[in-house]
Amino acid sequence: MLRNNLIGKKGQVSLFVVVALVLVIGVGVYFGISKGIFSFDESESFTEVYNYYDECVKQDGLKALDIAGSQGGRIEVGEYVPGSDYAPFSSQLNFLGFPVPYWYYIGGNGLVKENVPSKADVEKEIENYLVQRTLDCDFTPLAERGFSVGLNDVDFDVSINDDFIQVKSNTVLNVEKDGKSAETKGRTLQINSNFGKMLTTAQDLYEKQINEAILENYSVDVLRLYAPVDGVEIQCSPKIWKAQEVVDELQNALQSNINSIKFNTEKDSYFSVNYQSEFEINTLYSRQWPWKVEVYGAEDGLMIAEPVGNQNGMGLMGFCYVPYHYVYDVSYPVMFQISSGEELFQFPVAVVIDKNVPRQAEQVELFDDNSNFDLCKDKTQDIQIRTFDSNLNSVEADLSYECFNQKCALGKTNNGVFSGKSPACVNGRIIAKAEGYQDYSELFSSNEESSKDLIMDKLYDVDIEVSVSGKNVNDMAIVVFNGKRTAFASLPDNNKVRIAEGSYNVSVYIYSNSSLKIPESKKTECREVFKSGIQGALGFTEEKCFDIVIPATNLDFALVGGGKSESYVLASQLESGKIKIDADSLPLPDSIEKLQQNYATFETLNLEVGA
Repeated sequence: MLRNNLIGKKGQVSLFVVVALVLVIGVGVYFGISKGIFSFDESESFTEVYNYYDECVKQDGLKALDIAGSQGGRIEVGEYVPGSDYAPFSSQLNFLGFPVPYWYYIGGNGLVKENVPSKADVEKEIENYLVQRTLDCDFTPLAERGFSVGLNDVDFDVSINDDFIQVKSNTVLNVEKDGKSAETKGRTLQINSNFGKMLTTAQDLYEKQINEAILENYSVDVLRLYAPVDGVEIQCSPKIWKAQEVVDELQNALQSNINSIKFNTEKDSYFSVNYQSEFEINTLYSRQWPWKVEVYGAEDGLMIAEPVGNQNGMGLMGFCYVPYHYVYDVSYPVMFQISSGEELFQFPVAVVIDKNVPRQAEQVELFDDNSNFDLCKDKTQDIQIRTFDSNLNSVEADLSYECFNQKCALGKTNNGVFSGKSPACVNGRIIAKAEGYQDYSELFSSNEESSKDLIMDKLYDVDIEVSVSGKNVNDMAIVVFNGKRTAFASLPDNNKVRIAEGSYNVSVYIYSNSSLKIPESKKTECREVFKSGIQGALGFTEEKCFDIVIPATNLDFALVGGGKSESYVLASQLESGKIKIDADSLPLPDSIEKLQQNYATFETLNLEVGA
């Protein structure tokens, strides 16, 4: 009996324990559901909401990758920094209407700038983009079906991998429908894309371009093939090029050649670059993009090389030749494009040719974004500049200040007066430019001087008429004004010059058609050279002679008149719009000896220069 009572009591205790556990679990489940900790079939009913949200994030992620790929890895392109006369590049290349930040360019102050994004930079910008775009995710289709969707604490973590982008959403997503609710966060999705691998390829390709100056080396080849750089022409008349025609030819040649470069080709050709990638890589240049060409030695739009051999005392040479050497500064942008199917990654760089030489790779190390030497930002000196013409009338001019290799814009004069700030500099140059006036430049130490008056010479466009003994010349004539400003005219095609009042050395060369032929000739030159062997090491020399063969040459033009004069050209002459020059004539030569005699006589001929 006692045992049965004990069993009954134990059974009652077990029953109470079971009931208590059931009650505890039931209460827990109730509060769990109400708080969204457990959702059971409610979460299943919200699956389409989660899928809708994931697809919204995925589409925004794809848009972010498309924007970053088109803008050199940047979604936020940053502040626009304009270029200058010294460097026409801004911080961004306008490509089909949208800005693409340069990875390498020359800033307006002449310093090299780099703007290459790291993978962490791109991940951060994609995260910021998703935060902004997710708040605009349109849940209207879900609301029409009775769902209420709310987003709180919007935040993302983005990780770029070679062939996919992982996006972790830390956003709190609240969903309610028919009295049921759920809350979720920490959702992770994957976007398949080659963006990561293309970014790595772009960075590697950029390093190759910086270290090897690939584009600059191609550009120097184009420059020497399509523009006059160094050479010699066998002729006795000047060699003349129109600078604008040279520039146009150079632009067309660069566009054709740069766009022909290939990176992923097994064929060993001139345009093949030793770089292998699974992606298609192209370089793109358009002559419509901003660029800069400066030709040292060009004056008034003409490049004129003077002959050697027609000067007084050089007639024994037996022939004339025209040597020329021109120096160019060339800067222009090139876009690298890396593509894989419909995916594109592109970034622009500036190509720099400095005085016929490719940009040096170490230039980046000397002047990069870490450099804080920007003279133009530190305008500390109060100065006053006044600009006048020769009659002391005020001239409206644009002023700049040049110190070291930097050129800083100061501003424009108002009624001929500028009062403002300038950088501090010793032996800098104040530069004034005004429409219709000759550019003016003068030494100005802004750390010691505070004011300067500049007298600017007015420019006049005048026609040149050349006559011989009062009769107009129909043959080709070269007219040179050499003074404060050098100006050329090439009659009959171009008879206009732009000059200011002042003193000039005026030279006129008149040429007529010729059928002269310089026969082949030989000459021997002897020089002292070091002897071979031990005697040469001890400084002993011997004479060695060389035979030089000069090939036969046809002379298309021969000197038949001209002269030289030192003249002061008055403003009153220039205001008439015409300058008349009367020259002396020379006989048309029918032999080489008479041609040499013409060149010797030319040095004694005078000119009459008048209005």
